[in-house]
Amino acid sequence: MPAAITTHSLTKRYGDLTALEGFDLEVAQGSIFGLLGPNGAGKTTLIRVLTTLMRQTSGEALIEGLDTRTSGRAIRRLIGVVPQENSLDRYLTARENLELHARLHGMEGRHYRKRIDELLELMGLAARQKDFPDTYSGGMQRRLVVTRALLHEPRVLFLDEPTTGLDPQSRRAVWDYIKSIAGSMTIFLTTHYLEEAEQLCDRIAIMDHGKLIALGSTQELKDRLTGGTFYLIEFGEDAARYGAMLRDMACVREIEVNGRAVCVGLASWECLSEVVTALNGAPVRRIALREQTLEDVFFSLTGEKVRE
Repeated sequence: MPAAITTHSLTKRYGDLTALEGFDLEVAQGSIFGLLGPNGAGKTTLIRVLTTLMRQTSGEALIEGLDTRTSGRAIRRLIGVVPQENSLDRYLTARENLELHARLHGMEGRHYRKRIDELLELMGLAARQKDFPDTYSGGMQRRLVVTRALLHEPRVLFLDEPTTGLDPQSRRAVWDYIKSIAGSMTIFLTTHYLEEAEQLCDRIAIMDHGKLIALGSTQELKDRLTGGTFYLIEFGEDAARYGAMLRDMACVREIEVNGRAVCVGLASWECLSEVVTALNGAPVRRIALREQTLEDVFFSLTGEKVRE
């Protein structure tokens, strides 16, 4: 059985700018796969190549064994796409937008009418289905774009930052549905909400400057970090003072002060006793183990500097 998505040495250049460079990737069928990276890392370019909207400069990209360069029409029949932009027809009602999409995919009227009813209800849009998208809030438009992508029951679903602009309830509704269909289709998503990727994705790729720099499950990515053990220490007062004191200790590798809390990175868990001894008499309210997060991995690989 072929992988749902495969790339070999995939490269895309815009003049002197290289957006993708030698990108190798394999996504298993039925999995939820997350792609993370800073702005300008090449995520949207990769999705455009995979969804046949753009031709690569060199290399190979396959969707369920079909080459994006030669089988574009066949690929577009079996994929669904939620782009970053809310690309809705402003002159059609919400329901008419969905009906047009269904017809373009050759769906039978009896089937797509029932499917539209179900999805509109699920996304909380049933009461507004006869209104035009321009009368919708940004979050409602986003839900309609997601509904459209799911309508024809694609085998591979591409989600390019699908929950951007959604309120917490709408975001929860979208992801609850995504989780409910996991396994019945392959889901490939990009997101800036790292907690979403951490909770939802079977495997995650991190890219930067057009290159794949890390790949694995959330736990595998966390295991790459070598920053030691982290503890969160909450003080009643003067956290900055005690943070400065701890910074000078040999066993302390990293210090971050945030309000009345200090996050301490230790060489090992055995060093905690030295820290506790050093803080004897300090107004310590709580000491808790702080687990590494996907955000820690992301910043360690891509840096914390804001990108253009």
